[in-house]
Amino acid sequence: MAINKPRGTYDILPEEARRWEKLEQVIRQICKLYNYDELRTPIFEHSEVFHRENEASDMVTKETYDFLDRANRKLTLRPEGTASIVRSYIENKLYADETVKKLFYMGPIFRYENPQKGRQRQFHQFGIEAIGSNSYLLDIEVISLGVTVIKALGLNGIKVYINTIGDEESRTNYRRILVDYFKQFEDELCADCKKRLETNPLRILDCKVDKDKDFFKNAPKINDYLNDVSKQHFNNVILGLQALNIDYEIDERLVRGLDYYSNTVFEIKVDSTYLGNQNTICGGGRYNNLVSDLGGPRKESVGLAFGLERLLLVLEAEGKKIVPDKTIHLYLIGLGDKARLKIQSIMQTLRFAGLVCDADYNDRGLKGQFKLADKNKARFTAILGDDELSQNQINVKDNKLDTQVTINIDDLYRYIIHTMQNNQSCNGNCKSCK
Repeated sequence: MAINKPRGTYDILPEEARRWEKLEQVIRQICKLYNYDELRTPIFEHSEVFHRENEASDMVTKETYDFLDRANRKLTLRPEGTASIVRSYIENKLYADETVKKLFYMGPIFRYENPQKGRQRQFHQFGIEAIGSNSYLLDIEVISLGVTVIKALGLNGIKVYINTIGDEESRTNYRRILVDYFKQFEDELCADCKKRLETNPLRILDCKVDKDKDFFKNAPKINDYLNDVSKQHFNNVILGLQALNIDYEIDERLVRGLDYYSNTVFEIKVDSTYLGNQNTICGGGRYNNLVSDLGGPRKESVGLAFGLERLLLVLEAEGKKIVPDKTIHLYLIGLGDKARLKIQSIMQTLRFAGLVCDADYNDRGLKGQFKLADKNKARFTAILGDDELSQNQINVKDNKLDTQVTINIDDLYRYIIHTMQNNQSCNGNCKSCK
């Protein structure tokens, strides 16, 4: 019986992998422009990295993959990237030089949830973390980087939805007000929100079940309970978005899902008929206490994360082709044992010179090999027989210009380069080839 992949996982097949490679390339280029360095962490951590005393999000309490290793240590497959980056930042003392560390990561994330298109139990995230400053300028830069990634991929209708949940003092005051308010309607709250009332009442504002109820709509707003420091920070971020001409909207109900956020929280959405109302493709915010919560010094930080599968689905739905069709430079056909061996030597030389080459490995006939050349969308097809080999010559067809020449084998590379650069064929003996 065939063994299938586990539920909630999928294979990235070769053609799709080319799109992943291009997406990752764009992300890396933009991170380089913003001077963010890559940090790669293990895909599993000690469970305490995620299961912290003050972390009561659904993702941590319900969706993590937890297991014991052979030494009876409790480990967790990472359900998000930020905590792993912070753990590494602390363990490797990246704070020692007192500079802001601007880091990015890409890799698989694991959450035990109902699989759906664009969100499997193993999915992939790209995220950035800027650790070591409380400056509103860093909030602006992080948001700008996220918008730049989306623009670079050709998507339109980009809007930042942003809010503040205040600093610790503001949240403490607001939390008390919020608990007092929702206690009046506790019987009407969903089961999850009844628990949140005790653990993290701000998360009630993110509820999808109760959001349309009148009492929910009339809940106190955090903006009415911010202290002056929090108000000024948020106002400066808004001014920064205006200065960069980034389209934004203040969403007073936005709180984000993880409990470690503070002050600025945001989501970036695109105008996509494919996603409809579920058009968030990036989210993030400031987390000023997470480094100290994990045993490090107090280092204020801000970051964001993209779900890469979701991003690729939007690109596909919006007709944004980020990679051209696969092609190769040269497909070689050998007729005879000596010719087939020689072809291997020719391909090795041309590959070292940067040309993509391929040949048949299943003893197909001439017609079958021409079909393979077409399937590979080869720009050139070259035929080498034992007779031509004895004269050190090879027949080359330019499939784009529909021309054919016989040239010296030693001139093959120069001929291909000359023809592609000038978009015209020659006999291999022109001045450019020589």
